[in-house]
Amino acid sequence: MIDVINLSVQFTGENLFEDVNLKINRNDKIALVGSNGKGKSTLLKIICGQELPETGKVLIQKGIRIGYLPQELISFKGRTLLEEVKSSMPDIKELEEKEASIISQLESTEIPEEEKRLLVEELGEIHHRKEQNDYYSLQARAEKVLTGLGFKNTDFDRRTEEFSGGWQMRIQLAKILLGENDLILLDEPTNQLDIGTLMWLENFLNSYRGSLIIVSHDRHFINNVTNKTLEIFNRNINFFPGTYEQYLRFRKEREKQLKEAEKNLEKKIKETERFIERFRYKATKARQVQSRIKQLEKIERIEIEEDEKQINFRIPEVKLSGAVPVELKKIFKSYGDISVLENIDIKIERGGKIAIIGPNGAGKTTLAKIIAKKILPSAGEVLYGHNTLVSYYEQEVTESLNGEDDLIDSLQSVNDILTPGQLRSLLGSFLFTGDSIFKKVKVLSGGEKSRLALARLLLTKSNLIILDEPTNHLDYSSKEVLQNALIDFNGTLIIVSHDIDFLKPIVNKVYELRDKSLKVHYGGIEYYLSRREEERTIEESVKQIQSHKSIRKENKRKEAELRQQKYNETKELKERLNYCEKRINELEKSKLELEKELADPEIFNSPIMLKEKNISYNNIKKELDLIFDEWTELFARLESIEEKYKEQLS
Repeated sequence: MIDVINLSVQFTGENLFEDVNLKINRNDKIALVGSNGKGKSTLLKIICGQELPETGKVLIQKGIRIGYLPQELISFKGRTLLEEVKSSMPDIKELEEKEASIISQLESTEIPEEEKRLLVEELGEIHHRKEQNDYYSLQARAEKVLTGLGFKNTDFDRRTEEFSGGWQMRIQLAKILLGENDLILLDEPTNQLDIGTLMWLENFLNSYRGSLIIVSHDRHFINNVTNKTLEIFNRNINFFPGTYEQYLRFRKEREKQLKEAEKNLEKKIKETERFIERFRYKATKARQVQSRIKQLEKIERIEIEEDEKQINFRIPEVKLSGAVPVELKKIFKSYGDISVLENIDIKIERGGKIAIIGPNGAGKTTLAKIIAKKILPSAGEVLYGHNTLVSYYEQEVTESLNGEDDLIDSLQSVNDILTPGQLRSLLGSFLFTGDSIFKKVKVLSGGEKSRLALARLLLTKSNLIILDEPTNHLDYSSKEVLQNALIDFNGTLIIVSHDIDFLKPIVNKVYELRDKSLKVHYGGIEYYLSRREEERTIEESVKQIQSHKSIRKENKRKEAELRQQKYNETKELKERLNYCEKRINELEKSKLELEKELADPEIFNSPIMLKEKNISYNNIKKELDLIFDEWTELFARLESIEEKYKEQLS
């Protein structure tokens, strides 16, 4: 389907990858992996034609459609939500325009018959293509995808410019999923999705018949969706026929083998260098020395990718709070006329490790901020227990950071006990080294601010930590270290996150926010997901039953309508037929009586009576012929109508 030939790409003078050759086949479901900054996003942009390589080319089979979801902010405007996602099918738009043009031409009275015949044939072909493209179910399909991605029915007619950045990304994702693409490229698609939407997207992509290439730090997602791994390693791109977890095991074994090979090679190099140094000035060994020097020059060094630096820390033991560090009583929260939370009653027990999950916009961040007393509820109480000390990490870290501080000052503002040297060591474990520790906070990137905020969090020694999407700016290894630290944390933990893989080993209780209320699930995230899957299956079954009932009800309604239509169409016909049949019987009797009378000698011998009887007899025959012709025509019409409805009612 797609061939990448001798591809090379440079960035700031260094090759990201060089002389790469690979093939992407139909139905490949690929996870694209590699260290940060190694060119994953660049490769996706080259495949979809948004960037050009230094050398080499990408050959794409004719007619292949590619859908691409970038990390960068996307913005739509000028259409309603439904109009925008339906526009992702250009073939449909083209068919609609052609159809309108042909109908306009056919309405002309001056068009020659032969040209009209050709236009009618072309119109029939367009209708056939519309059926092939499921044109008539497009609205329902678009609504189904939008609902799966978290949009509400009331959103369908909203203008696209009304939606925020995360929802703009979902609009683009909906267009890609509806776009009949042969290859879908997704660059970090999970960052803005809640768990429910992620589960829906997994199911959709698992049933998708095209090819996928996905860049994602969400292990759970890519393990469930992909079955091959494409790795950028040492300026090359390698295929691995397996899931990401299988690839990790392979990589671990490969690193072990490479380190052993490197060790043996270094040993051989040192032996050769010692020989050269020992016999460099002996004339009798000159040829051997030169030979060894040439051997040394030809040796190809084994390149081992450096291990990614990690945020390496352990949260210190904290003083225990009371048995109930925080309690929420009848919490209500509204923004203007919009109600977000209603009647929330919870007691959070000491040592609990809780995940707050739910759809985007359900109020997860609002609840976290209320627990942290960053915002006030509209009604209700938040009560802290004995010795409860709270630290809060939020998505928008700029809200809690002073932009004019340098990194050392930022840490000292929350803990002035540690020495500058200790603070430098802590910053180093968060990947801030050298002169970077003297940067002003305001010049840091989003990811750097997130890491700084996490470092500050560790210094507070709080026994209740609330984290709102802590993994959004962390890579695999950083997430793993943070995960291990939170597992060992001896205080109480509340995490707002959609990262299933991150939550799995940490949480022991799930708070699900939905429809302004909170439901507690006792057990970890896997237990919650299994229950959600059971509920989803039940919901699907109920929907199918309701759909079948609805279909049966609709069929009965249509059948009743058809029977009524049939009755209306045949009522007068049947009445007239009954009249005709009755009249025919009467006339036949009269005719028989007259025939008997005409055979009577008394009448036959009376010219006047005979004439009268003949006139009556001829009139009856004429009326019989007429009414029988009418009966025949009426019966044929009735039979035709009943045959038509018989097909529709069968």
